[in-house]
Amino acid sequence: MKVSGLWRYVYRSVDEHGQVLDGFVSKRRDKAAGEWFFAKAVRDHGEPLDIVTDKSPALASMIADLVPDAEHCPDRYANNRVECDHGRLKARLRPMRGLKTDRTAGVVIRGHAFVHNIRRGHYHFDHDTDPTDRLEAAFAELLATI
Repeated sequence: MKVSGLWRYVYRSVDEHGQVLDGFVSKRRDKAAGEWFFAKAVRDHGEPLDIVTDKSPALASMIADLVPDAEHCPDRYANNRVECDHGRLKARLRPMRGLKTDRTAGVVIRGHAFVHNIRRGHYHFDHDTDPTDRLEAAFAELLATI
């Protein structure tokens, strides 16, 4: 994605159910950025058994160092779950006419993930909610806690 006309790289972790766990915007797509994001994701959500990425050599060596017990799968089409989710994010960002700072890019990415997780039913509410009314119920509960 572009932020103020400069390319930035979006790292996102998605579980096996399609829930977006975390997101990160980086200036570089290198081992240091991957290690920082992956270490934070492991610290917040625990060690995964399987990890699916693209064929980036930096990610492969970083995963072997941080979580040697996990099975790393860089096969073609294996990361379709993440790529499909990126497509929804890109479709949302196009009409916004770009983002100006890395901080706002991170906020928009996390907010987009939050709303999609609610729509997909990954959050449980205090009362039974019709799937078509999940977003409204989530914001009503958020308003009550504020």
